[in-house]
Amino acid sequence: MLIRPHFIAQVVSFCIVAFLLQKFAYKPVVTMLEERRQRIAEGLANAEKIKTELQRTEAARLEVLNNANTQANKLIEEARAAANRVREEETQKAIAAAEQIITKAREAAAAEHATMLTDLKREVGRLVVQTTATVTGKILTPEDQKRLAEETSRQIA
Repeated sequence: MLIRPHFIAQVVSFCIVAFLLQKFAYKPVVTMLEERRQRIAEGLANAEKIKTELQRTEAARLEVLNNANTQANKLIEEARAAANRVREEETQKAIAAAEQIITKAREAAAAEHATMLTDLKREVGRLVVQTTATVTGKILTPEDQKRLAEETSRQIA
């Protein structure tokens, strides 16, 4: 019977130690492990959320960048078209101004030519009268001078 009292004492000691370990060691360790597992799960979930948010942000950034490039290209094309329009308008203005200058120069040349012809006719008439007077040796009357000048003008014209 000796074995029994020792056995019962060991069983009682084991139960006390098991109870104390359960209460003071096992439960806090299990609680701490459960909290750690929950934090790891939350961290993984947050990492997944962050990854998803990062992908969404990257897609939005690419979309904004593409829109900006599209708008920039559109503005460049509009600027080129405007420059072409301005260049064409300025070319047309320059052509019109050149045509006006040419027209005015022709008019001025025609007027100058007419003036020169008039002066030339007058001078030739005077020279004819003078030459006639010198050759004939007589003094021409104003009527004779006028008649000779008119005949000379008709012949020159």
